[in-house]
Amino acid sequence: MKCLIVQPIHAEGLELLRQAGVEPVLCAKSDMQTVARMIPGCDAVITRDAGLSAVAIQASNGLRVVVVHGARHDAVDKDAATRKGVLVCNTPGANARSVSELALALALAAARRVPAADRSERTGAHGFRERETFFELSGKTALIVGFGATGAGLGHMLKAALDMRVLVYSPRVTDLQGFERVTSLETGLSQADLVSLHTPLRPETRHLIGETALSVIKPGAILVNTARAGLVNEEALVAAIDAGRIFAAGLDVYTHEAPLGPLAAGGRVIFTPHLGGATEEALRRVAVGSARNVLTALSGGRPATALNVPVGMPE
Repeated sequence: MKCLIVQPIHAEGLELLRQAGVEPVLCAKSDMQTVARMIPGCDAVITRDAGLSAVAIQASNGLRVVVVHGARHDAVDKDAATRKGVLVCNTPGANARSVSELALALALAAARRVPAADRSERTGAHGFRERETFFELSGKTALIVGFGATGAGLGHMLKAALDMRVLVYSPRVTDLQGFERVTSLETGLSQADLVSLHTPLRPETRHLIGETALSVIKPGAILVNTARAGLVNEEALVAAIDAGRIFAAGLDVYTHEAPLGPLAAGGRVIFTPHLGGATEEALRRVAVGSARNVLTALSGGRPATALNVPVGMPE
């Protein structure tokens, strides 16, 4: 049996496949034309943000399972997979700790203007400390938008390390693990010194943080987004920063042109290149989890994180 690896994964995941008699086939490139050329003869696919297109799925001739390395599965054509009789599953939660830690790092770096201070020192522009204003987060209020594993993890970090009051806006979640629910986004935004986004991108959450939300946000708040770029209307965020409603922002997800556009002006936005789940520990956990899902599916089982019911397969 063979498993096509669309994008590189940690060596431990590859070794787990080999030990079970599944040969990893490393894709030369992650574009779908290359994938479609290499997928015939493969029983499984592990893919990351490149996903798997309908064209690639149709080119397969024995494919049984597609595993998404991580939680985000938007780029996999699940309808095409379902029609082809191919199971699709993902590996959510395995990188949650790393994403939560990055959200915390971005919040602290934004509050203390760390990247801007570093740039000032490197260019010899002395006096940054005297010109700028900085804030502590300790004892203040945080709003967590979306309370899955990453949001919950950040909430516990903020409470334990900084004794912050943690509010949660997450209508679909019932167990808030002792934190305080707000019944509307606006209520939470009006109170929060720190707003951190951890919700999936759905039609109803696209531009959740837009002109309306930013008009009611507590003046001087910090915004952190480690979830999805589409949650934030970047033009509205630029206006809010210029108006002083947002003190600073830390973004691990954003549109391609953002780091070179208006959002980058002024030095109040920190951009990181989708580092949330990029720690050694998280990459190992997600790769091993992905390989285990492949082996479960190829042995006739149904992984707990299955996302579809393929044609011809019982639920």
